[in-house]
Amino acid sequence: MTNIKSFVQYVFGASIIISSLVLAGSPVIASAEMLTRQLQQGMSGADVSLLQTFLAKDATIYPQGLVTGYFGTLTTSAVSNFQARNGIATVGRVGPITLAAINNQMNGDNTSPFIYSVNVNVSNTGANLSWNTDENSSSVLYYGTSPLSMIEGSQTTKVTIGGSSVLVDTNLQSSHSTSLTNLSPNTTYYYIVYVRDSLGNESITWPSTFHTNQ
Repeated sequence: MTNIKSFVQYVFGASIIISSLVLAGSPVIASAEMLTRQLQQGMSGADVSLLQTFLAKDATIYPQGLVTGYFGTLTTSAVSNFQARNGIATVGRVGPITLAAINNQMNGDNTSPFIYSVNVNVSNTGANLSWNTDENSSSVLYYGTSPLSMIEGSQTTKVTIGGSSVLVDTNLQSSHSTSLTNLSPNTTYYYIVYVRDSLGNESITWPSTFHTNQ
């Protein structure tokens, strides 16, 4: 039977900084720009201009970069490009999932993905592992027969993990799974799950173990 030891989310860079202004002795929180309604082709308004301004910051998403306040075919294409980049169905309209993703990125989302429902099923020479994240993320599984080391690094490379690795997902998604083969029977393996969202926010699980069957 699989023996899964302690599972703890370990979050890096999760602090949130809120800027404030002081007017007449009273703190006023600076309001962030955000979209407040779902948008689609044919609509117009200041929020469409805000959407276009956001999309135009990345020329690979919105190469034309036009800010007209009208949601036309070029904006539809740009929204589809944004959705493809972020693992969202490419429907070309700003629905609730796309709306949340844009607002998070527009206001500097620095919340790390939350990893949950980690499951391990083993045989004598293999193991199937699966887990979920509360937002679309890429994923890597690290494993080995010796305890894995974790070294916190620079802002660019926040954590270094020892051991073998399996690149599970390059596309951003919320459901993750992988199969390990050619494992040794009756052996304890250590593993760590590492995930990263579209803005580089990272999470890892605390080192856990599973034991293959005889």
